[in-house]
Amino acid sequence: MPVVMGTAGHIDHGKTSLIKALTGTDCDRLAEEKKRGITIELGFASLDLGGNRQLSIIDVPGHEKFVKNMVAGAAGIDFVLLVIAADEGVMPQTREHLEICTLLGIERGFVVLTKVDMVDEEWLALVKEDVSEFLAPSFLAEAPIYGVSSHTGQGLDELKTALADFMDSFSPKRRTDLARLPIDRIFTMKGHGTVVTGTLISGQLSVGDDVVIYPAMTETKVRSLQSHGGSVETAPAGRRTAVNLHGVEVDDIERGEVVGKPGTLFPSTVWDVEITCLPSSPRSLKHRKEVHFHHGSKETMAKVYFLDREKLVKGERAVCQIRFDQPMTGVYGDRIVIRSFSPLRTIAGGSIINPMGSKVKRFSDDVKRLESLIGASPEDLILTQLELAGNAGLNFQELSIMTDVASKPLEKLLQSLGGQQKVFLYDKESRSYIFGGHYESLVSGFIKYLEDFHKKEPMKPGVTKSEIGSAWGKGLAAKLFHSIVERLTKKNEIVVAQDIIHLPGHKVSMASDQQKLRDILFDAYDKGGLTPPNVKDILEPLDLLFKEAAPVFKLLQDEGAIVRINDSLYFATSAIEKLKVILEGYFADNLELGPPDFKELTNLSRKFAIPLLEFMDKEKFTMRVGDKRRLRKTGVV
Repeated sequence: MPVVMGTAGHIDHGKTSLIKALTGTDCDRLAEEKKRGITIELGFASLDLGGNRQLSIIDVPGHEKFVKNMVAGAAGIDFVLLVIAADEGVMPQTREHLEICTLLGIERGFVVLTKVDMVDEEWLALVKEDVSEFLAPSFLAEAPIYGVSSHTGQGLDELKTALADFMDSFSPKRRTDLARLPIDRIFTMKGHGTVVTGTLISGQLSVGDDVVIYPAMTETKVRSLQSHGGSVETAPAGRRTAVNLHGVEVDDIERGEVVGKPGTLFPSTVWDVEITCLPSSPRSLKHRKEVHFHHGSKETMAKVYFLDREKLVKGERAVCQIRFDQPMTGVYGDRIVIRSFSPLRTIAGGSIINPMGSKVKRFSDDVKRLESLIGASPEDLILTQLELAGNAGLNFQELSIMTDVASKPLEKLLQSLGGQQKVFLYDKESRSYIFGGHYESLVSGFIKYLEDFHKKEPMKPGVTKSEIGSAWGKGLAAKLFHSIVERLTKKNEIVVAQDIIHLPGHKVSMASDQQKLRDILFDAYDKGGLTPPNVKDILEPLDLLFKEAAPVFKLLQDEGAIVRINDSLYFATSAIEKLKVILEGYFADNLELGPPDFKELTNLSRKFAIPLLEFMDKEKFTMRVGDKRRLRKTGVV
């Protein structure tokens, strides 16, 4: 399993010299670094420890001005080599680097006292005692301390042996199904084009893979790969990797962006995080404070929004929201570091609990739900994230990054939760899920909507699907709505008749005056046959406007008693059916029918003949060819 070691420590304590002594690689590659004698950018090397043990090394800057570069490098390491000069002991960046490593969740490491050739044994013993006391409250409390000299080589073999033994016993946990490479370097290589480098923190990349640069969503392809100085076909998780990208320019990419597979990461401008304010912070962290925010190899400005307080006191922990001006991509459990705007120093850090956050009302119940995400079991993570997602639900890949559960275990958990009806799969194609409680609320809400609709509109047989979509189901995914309708139909809790949905027991009911109007209208059109009265002629004697009678007209249409030709012309359905029989008889002996033929056949004036001919065309009973009509093989009213 590939392992990545990072250095940490104060400026000029010999980190880069130690790496050169161990590996032969000078990590100070920039002219400015050579000139000033300090590390400014991240440096990279590899150490062959024999027995197929290849250790990737990230050398970080120690100067306080370049701590942001140190964080970018430390974000991808498995264990730390804390370097302290024997002639100086613990210094300011020793403390800050150790705090950063703690905030990034690093739990293992070694301590190296460099420049031991420059001090006597008595001084060295005092420094070791001081360092042990300094490390006592940290994750390096039990870490071995090695004394070395990069100049004379003293202690180097012992350190190499210790590193080899560590690699034999250490197996870092990394996901293999989610490729993520935070970019820390971008350059052009002659004959190859654009190359990016980074630590592949999870998953794997292979030559020919389609990839996306997040969050810019730039689509590209892996042209070639290098790791530990050699070309490879596939780079595994935990390996320092150089990726040659196809069809993109250096200016198209920024440090801190992430190379991943298409459709696997989801940029967001809001993250829910758990943070701790360092006891060493010079002051409390206030609500809506602007900060320097570090995640992976990315540094950006952000604002901290506390949900249950106005400030975070030194040493305290809280759940809060981080809001960005530009989208960011992360995964549940990713570690983050916060540095104050001024003075520039590390003040807090923690981990992501929701990388696809939405604005939460302060001091609401959602704050407690967010807190329950901290250290939750995979099953509880799934349920709480779906509960927080509301009726929008989440698809499989979104759940993957919001729980950091690998694909196969996630599939099993979702199947189990689905069997318990704690979650519902409402879209098999996109593998989208909704929280069980939300689904049941939607189901009961839909029934209540139909009950209210029937009370309000007793003369209507039901409500159309389009009406439901624009009213009760507004904003609801189409497949989720379809899932609810399908479930209720199977359970005989609703009735779907073509496009109309109603409750099983619903029957059209009318007031006595409406029933009387219905009878009047039906009688008028039934007696009128193919020469029905005008709507106005029926309603004026009754002192009614059309808008008052419209529901009864609609009812007669829904019942199939009358047919609407236009706003003022209706026919009894029985008259239309008789007309069809007449026309079928005519077409039995004739190929075509013209308007004069139709008028002669039916003895109708143009007032009725032309609208009826157009209606028969519209209903596909006849087909117009020039000025003539022909009978279609099928026809419906």
